[in-house]
Amino acid sequence: MENSIYIGLSRQMALSRDMEIISNNIANLSTPGYRGQNLVFEEYLSNPKGTDDPLSFVNDRGQYEITTPGSVRSTSNPLDVALNGPGFMGVLTEEGETVYTRAGDFTMDANGTLLTSAGYSVAGNGGGGITIPANSTEIKIDENGYISNQDGQVGQIMMVEFEDLQELQPLGNNTYATNAAPMDPQNTSMKQGYLEGSNVQPVLEMSRMIEVSRTFQQLQQTLQGEHERLRNAIQKLLAS
Repeated sequence: MENSIYIGLSRQMALSRDMEIISNNIANLSTPGYRGQNLVFEEYLSNPKGTDDPLSFVNDRGQYEITTPGSVRSTSNPLDVALNGPGFMGVLTEEGETVYTRAGDFTMDANGTLLTSAGYSVAGNGGGGITIPANSTEIKIDENGYISNQDGQVGQIMMVEFEDLQELQPLGNNTYATNAAPMDPQNTSMKQGYLEGSNVQPVLEMSRMIEVSRTFQQLQQTLQGEHERLRNAIQKLLAS
């Protein structure tokens, strides 16, 4: 008798997770290089004891990335870079692990180390960090990620591509991790003085949020009605 409530609750749990992802997308509307996420649902069948009829639950299997690029704007900041193409830039976590990002709003610390906005070191093509000399009066970054000052090249930003972008798992701080082997960038170039914006479409995300909220409320009313029906049935059985 309670199966309908369990099925409804599984749907509500999936909707709650969907709302979390939508809210995170909206919160990152202005985050450089951010790529929106969508939830993937699947049917989960259960065979409860004492019945031959399987129950169909809703399961949030995971999420996938919206891979369309964000709009690119000029900043005239020599440490800002935007990627043209499907590639990613390498950054180093505090544990020394290489992860990847599309956000090119870089800064330098007091030692000249090139950093992301989250404070991670930008990875060089050889795997280590990149240090720009303190006496640099001009900084140039070419389409292949080579960084030069007035005395010549000082490093190269790691730029890679992946065969399947959906294998990249979001870690937070606009970074992604993957076990897939990175490939040399064949279709990606870098542009200095520009930033790629978020690819989130605010009108679409707000519409999704309203739709999920209404569905959740309607489902809550249905579950409340089912609860009342079960309670009335039990009261009649006890009174008989």
